[in-house]
Amino acid sequence: MPDDGPWATLRDHLVERLPVPPARVDAMLAEGRIVGDDGPLAPDAPFVPRSVVWFHRDLPDEAPVPFDVEVVHRDDEVVVVDKPHFLATIPRGRHVRETALVRLRHRLDLPFLSPAHRLDRVTAGLVLFVVDPSRRGTYQNLFRDRRVTKVYEAVAPHDPALDLPRVVRSRIVKERGVVTAQEVPGEPNAETLVELLEHRDGLARYRLTPHTGRTHQLRVHMASLGVPLLGDPFYPEVRDVPLDDFRAPLQLLARELAFPDPRTGQERRFTSPRTLQAWDDADGWRAGR
Repeated sequence: MPDDGPWATLRDHLVERLPVPPARVDAMLAEGRIVGDDGPLAPDAPFVPRSVVWFHRDLPDEAPVPFDVEVVHRDDEVVVVDKPHFLATIPRGRHVRETALVRLRHRLDLPFLSPAHRLDRVTAGLVLFVVDPSRRGTYQNLFRDRRVTKVYEAVAPHDPALDLPRVVRSRIVKERGVVTAQEVPGEPNAETLVELLEHRDGLARYRLTPHTGRTHQLRVHMASLGVPLLGDPFYPEVRDVPLDDFRAPLQLLARELAFPDPRTGQERRFTSPRTLQAWDDADGWRAGR
């Protein structure tokens, strides 16, 4: 609360301060959802300068994501899951309940489960979660120190003139508030090995091995090569896709995840059994089935 003010009650201050209708403030107070040091605050609680109150904001309406998170591995230390397209890894912006983290905490009864890294909402594949939050830093450091091997698969147009395999290096910058990342002049900070696995009917299946982890790195690098990923709503041009439009998902899959076990040093390797629809069923993917 502020140091002083004209409000006789906490309710008066919250009505003026919060971006919700007064009736919503009244309902939250009546339901005991606004609490102080000693518990729920009454609807007529006085305004107390410099006091602190807590409440959970109302969650936004979310479009249910009709795809499941598959658990690939679970032990006392980590949970490795295969995340579907369109499901965010962690709560952010308009996605709270419909995220892999919230679903897994409830389903596995692991209230302190936390991610060691994350995938874009539109990217499918393997994500590593840590059971004990005190161990999260240990696993995050594996990613920071580039001791984790991540291998992706992608479907994009086939360009016979594109010389592959090749290592793509560039400087990628992502500004806050801007949905896309940009390649800019300067010292490279992003590196990706791009390999051609097979091609047919004008499409190709690629293996992408990032050696760095910049935002949207794989999508930016493929677009810069002239073969943007199928279904990409950002590159090479931004397309407005409603959040409840689950047709034609981005054809990018985090296929493999490998890292040394922090306790034993032995390598742990996991593989997603998922496949990319545009390669298996191009007509179905184009039709949005």
